[in-house]
Amino acid sequence: MQRQMFGAILSLTFFLFLGVPFVSAQEVALPAMPAGAGAVDQDAPKKFETTASGLKYRVLRKGTGAAPKATNSVEVNYHGWLDNGKIFDSSYRRNQSISFGLNQVIKGWTEGMQLVGKGGMIELEIPPDLGYGDRGAGADVPPKATLHFLVELIDVK
Repeated sequence: MQRQMFGAILSLTFFLFLGVPFVSAQEVALPAMPAGAGAVDQDAPKKFETTASGLKYRVLRKGTGAAPKATNSVEVNYHGWLDNGKIFDSSYRRNQSISFGLNQVIKGWTEGMQLVGKGGMIELEIPPDLGYGDRGAGADVPPKATLHFLVELIDVK
């Protein structure tokens, strides 16, 4: 009985002082780096952060330049895969970076790329509503898929 009471008091204390129940965030292994990818910072986080929209991200290499705005164009190298590990697209495999306007891509990219500076690397976990949603994308991305990306921000224009 005393143990149950102590556990309840401890849980209530965490809730009152932190404003949320005590929950440990899970550490996630770094993704496999594709050939040609740059280095990850030694202090890269092992846990994802989540934005208000539901986008999960972690900055694997801090950039030294400015972060882009939604109206900027960016040049990137990227590697995209599904929950099951299937790679659906990769500029690394084509050995060619790509440039595009951040306002011309899925919402998860627009939001996520604004969280890293030029020269940085970010890992994104994009929920379906910020990705391709119910429609999917071609034969490689099914409807309602969670998308995973490793992205290196080469340049901001």
